[in-house]
Amino acid sequence: MPSSQPSTTPPVPLWRVAAASCAGTTIEFYDFFIYGTAAALVFPKVFFPALGSTAGTVASFATFAVAFVARPVGAIVFGHFGDQIGRKRTLISTLLLMGVATVLIGLLPGAETAGVVAPIALVVLRFAQGFAVGGEWAGATLLTAEYAPKHRRGFYGVFPQLGPAIAFALSSGTFLATGLIMGDTDEAFLSYGWRIPFLFSIVLVLVGLYVRVSIEETPAFRAARKASPVDRTRRMPFLEVMRAQPREVLLAAGALAMLFAFFYMGTAYLTSYGTNPKGAGLSRPVVLGIGIGAAVLFGVVTMISGTLSDRFGRRNVIRVSCVAGIVWALVLFPLLDTGSAAAFAIGLSGTLVIFAIAYGPAGSYLPELFAARHRYTGAGLGYNLAGVLGGAIPPLVAPGLAASFGSIAIGVMLSLIAVLSLVSVSLLAETRDRALEHEQAQPEPTIA
Repeated sequence: MPSSQPSTTPPVPLWRVAAASCAGTTIEFYDFFIYGTAAALVFPKVFFPALGSTAGTVASFATFAVAFVARPVGAIVFGHFGDQIGRKRTLISTLLLMGVATVLIGLLPGAETAGVVAPIALVVLRFAQGFAVGGEWAGATLLTAEYAPKHRRGFYGVFPQLGPAIAFALSSGTFLATGLIMGDTDEAFLSYGWRIPFLFSIVLVLVGLYVRVSIEETPAFRAARKASPVDRTRRMPFLEVMRAQPREVLLAAGALAMLFAFFYMGTAYLTSYGTNPKGAGLSRPVVLGIGIGAAVLFGVVTMISGTLSDRFGRRNVIRVSCVAGIVWALVLFPLLDTGSAAAFAIGLSGTLVIFAIAYGPAGSYLPELFAARHRYTGAGLGYNLAGVLGGAIPPLVAPGLAASFGSIAIGVMLSLIAVLSLVSVSLLAETRDRALEHEQAQPEPTIA
């Protein structure tokens, strides 16, 4: 009925919402990925030089894993505010926090200058990055899911999902350009060259803030706030979602664990593996160049898979990714061990394509699983718990597995994670035809 519609808010063009969600996740994940690239190429020598090559790499990826521990905490905290004060204001906060933490990492002195203070400060700032990303993804996906018409929610849900693809290409590109300009000399690159991508982040943050400030609050949040305007500040969305939908939170975490494992093994560990003389033994420019090409490919596949989920269902598309992942994981490292650039390109691209098949539908699937009152918290918590299972643990234990049992052990680990995800997603409901609450009371937003 007309009386149920907020009369003061004009329809928002969906292209603007899509651009805002994509710009935000691009910036947030650019900041996140340059850390992963630096953890593979730089941090073992800059912050952990006394530990040696293998132990330094493990320590470097341990700091990388700190962010995944912080992500569920960020999902709870930012989810609380996102479900109470709104998606828009919360997303501006996550963007600012990530930008400040990233720039400060670029200004950190190394261990030779600051001693033990340097790695401690690195861990603290890495925690801040993870804390911010923990609140970013759910808010960005809700921004599109709660605006998009039901029959095209899978399509519009891929726009925040394109952020990681663009960010990975930007991250690899900035490191590649920096290395090429400096002649790819280790001394200059390790001294100050690696800092340039971190400091460049401030430009992207300013662009992201400009785009996000122009977006209105989502229809679903406005409808939920109107339905219960009195007690919203006293609510605890985390307790609500764990009381009302704990099954969905846990199964969503299991369903997306493979997604995280494949992506962060591809973007972080394989970057280290590709440049390691005991791994593929390729040069840094070759590995970074291959990364840019693989990022373009997985962005295209993300768009295709999200769009197909509107026709075939979110769950079915994610299942395809899981089945493919079970097989691919077992052939990945024997392929990489051949040591050729072509094999590395195929291995990295295949890993990211399998990730992308699941990632496309995830942007609409998780928001559809949860009620509006605690949707920000529920979607963010499930997603970021998956990050702990699939994103933190595999890159951390992979060097030890490879050293003790050979690289095939890493493939077995990834295959088992894919089995877990297949079982978990099969136990969840299909949501393609599920209407969000506001769609029964709100007109569809304009497409252009």
